Amino acid sequence: MSNLSDQSCAACEIGAPLVPDHEQETLLKSLNGWTIDHSEVTKLVNKYTFKSYLEASKFVNMIVGLAESEDHHPKIILEWGEVQLEWWSHKIKGLHINDFICAAKSDKIFQSL
Repeated sequence: MSNLSDQSCAACEIGAPLVPDHEQETLLKSLNGWTIDHSEVTKLVNKYTFKSYLEASKFVNMIVGLAESEDHHPKIILEWGEVQLEWWSHKIKGLHINDFICAAKSDKIFQSL
């Protein structure tokens, strides 16, 4: 599979395939610091740390731009010096390849700061 951050999200419709568990673990290895949360709905979760609230909010704004450009939207929790992202596909109630693509792009944005 090519670099996830170089891919674009495909439209995800109800009934689209979930990423199988064994593939989730393989894809997870290409991400930095992400975990899979299996609680309510299976999600990718990561926390990014920053030196200030302003830096964290700049990152959030860049993630908003990513979400709009990919038409795929995460849960974002902004606190002083920390941002938590959760990516999952609402329509299929779990993980689609789009979630891994957006997680990789989130990492790329973070690394660019």
